[in-house]
Amino acid sequence: MILLTTAASVQFLHPIFVRVIRELPERHTYDGWLWFEGYQLNAAGDAVAHRELYVMRAGVRLQDLPVQPTSKAKRRRHPARVG
Repeated sequence: MILLTTAASVQFLHPIFVRVIRELPERHTYDGWLWFEGYQLNAAGDAVAHRELYVMRAGVRLQDLPVQPTSKAKRRRHPARVG
């Protein structure tokens, strides 16, 4: 996952997490900038939007998503005790 903040572009005043699919090298960019395709993630790590983003390469940060469980998440069941 990558975290996009204002260090990547002023459009990320509210930071977002993105799972990158691919870089889009066929698009024209300025030196130090790049286009990529990916999915914006919610707090549970689920994809909520497909995005094509233009960002400053130096502002892109790899970071683990601080996953928050959702109400739809399955509960883990403990095996029944025998004996």
